[in-house]
Amino acid sequence: MEKKSVYIETTIPSLITARPCKNTIDTLRQHAAQEFWEYERHKYDLYVSRYVIEECEKGDKDAAKRRLDLIKGIPHLPVTPETEKLAEEYFEFLDIPQRAKTDCFHLAICAMNKIDFLISWNMTHLGRPNYLKIASFNIKRNLWLPELLTPDVLMDIEREEKQNGEI
Repeated sequence: MEKKSVYIETTIPSLITARPCKNTIDTLRQHAAQEFWEYERHKYDLYVSRYVIEECEKGDKDAAKRRLDLIKGIPHLPVTPETEKLAEEYFEFLDIPQRAKTDCFHLAICAMNKIDFLISWNMTHLGRPNYLKIASFNIKRNLWLPELLTPDVLMDIEREEKQNGEI
C-alpha cells in the first residue's frame, strides 16, 4: 500500500522542539505534534520546502538548530516558477496579509506536487472559510487540492479509517 504524502509546515517542528508551553491549548497542540512525530510520521512520506527551512532558521539560534535538526533528511519539494506564480495567484485571490504570504507558497507547493496533506497549527489564513475558496479556485483550474489539517485531525482520520477497515 502506497503511503500518503504529508507536507510539514513550519509550526510543526516549531512546536515539537519548543520548550514546554504554559497555556492549556498550546500544551495540547504541542503534545499532539509530538505524538504525531513520535508515533505516526513513519506512516507517511514527509516533505518540506525551502520556505520551511527559511522559517525554521529564524529566531533564537539554539531553537533554530533544534527545528532544523528535527527535519534534517526530509526531502525538499522543488520551488519552480510555476509554483511561485501559483502562490502569487493564491495571495491575490485570498487577500491575506503580507506577513502571511508564505502560507500561499506552502499551499502552492502542495498543489503542484500533489501532496495529500498539508499539516500545520496555523490555520488562520488557510483554514475555513478560505479553504472553501481555495477548493473552488483549484477545481476551476483543475489543480490538486491538498487537505489542510492539524496533526491531531490527521491522526483522528487515520484512526477512523483503521476502525472502518479502510486502511
